[in-house]
Amino acid sequence: MKFAGKYLFGALAVAVLVAAMPVAQADDDEDEVRRPTASSAKISKLKVSNPKWRSECGACHFAYPPRFLPAESWRELMSGLDKHFGSNASLDAESALEITAFLEEHARRKSTSRDSSGKYPLRITEMRWFMREHDEVSSRVRSNPAVKSLANCAVCHIQAELGDFSERNINIPK
Repeated sequence: MKFAGKYLFGALAVAVLVAAMPVAQADDDEDEVRRPTASSAKISKLKVSNPKWRSECGACHFAYPPRFLPAESWRELMSGLDKHFGSNASLDAESALEITAFLEEHARRKSTSRDSSGKYPLRITEMRWFMREHDEVSSRVRSNPAVKSLANCAVCHIQAELGDFSERNINIPK
């Protein structure tokens, strides 16, 4: 009996340790983009980062989370930085490769529809999930000079820099 109790105690200890470990969740769940929960495991996953991506992309605008677009979109964006939405955002080859690899690795996994010309969307605001989530945003808010554009995530999503876009952390400017 003493021998069996020793194994039972060990099995119980392993079960407690396993239960305490965060569960990895697939990032192809559309709800993750729409409504992340406050669980530390999920928020940690949302805070995927790369210093070069954050500094280079964040120098001009909010550094959009890679999970917002599919890898095909990121590749297209990164291959045309000299014409990046009307600006020249060119990078040295090493930086461009590093950032592209980071974006592709953490890109949206859920299938994304191509447009009528067969291309993937280059603007996050053109993604179906984005349009569905922001369809209730009034034209008054959209035309607010503080907002400028729905692509200006951090204006309303006060925890956007932390990767949290949940509805409980929204402050829409008046």
